[in-house]
Amino acid sequence: MTGGTNTTNNINQQTLNGTMSNTEASDTVSGGNVVSGTAFGNAAGLPTVIQNSGNNVLIQNSTIVTVRMNP
Repeated sequence: MTGGTNTTNNINQQTLNGTMSNTEASDTVSGGNVVSGTAFGNAAGLPTVIQNSGNNVLIQNSTIVTVRMNP
């Protein structure tokens, strides 16, 4: 699209369809999931944190960013 295009009727949709089956975790040990207070000290944009315990984890992540600029 170019500048000035009418975008007021946009539909933003994402569908995540992750599945897990036949998984087993036995005698597992996991550490703490910690994000320190300075983790995003110099961050710019849209920082994302994904944490994983490591025990049969299905991670799905989705981000929609809509930017509207009015004259």
